Amino acid sequence: MAALIMVRPERDWQSSGGLFEWTLEYLIPRLSDEKTADWLRTIVDENLGNLWIPDLPSETQEEIYALLRGGVVAAAAHELPPAAVDQLRELVSLTY
Repeated sequence: MAALIMVRPERDWQSSGGLFEWTLEYLIPRLSDEKTADWLRTIVDENLGNLWIPDLPSETQEEIYALLRGGVVAAAAHELPPAAVDQLRELVSLTY
């Protein structure tokens, strides 16, 4: 299953469902906004396959961007194959 994260208007990231879920699982425990963390958990649990970051509150958007920039690639490098790490680098580049 393919999945999609709308990072910013006209900037989206597509990945496999597994990498999408891994990315959300990375974010969930790190988010300060419990409501958003619960929503991300629902997306994973229900296999919804997409996340629209621009629909979230601006503070939450910025927190997600900071979390992605600050460590998702390093975390992935310890757990995922190089091709997946490269895809996550592409995701991070879309946050700027």
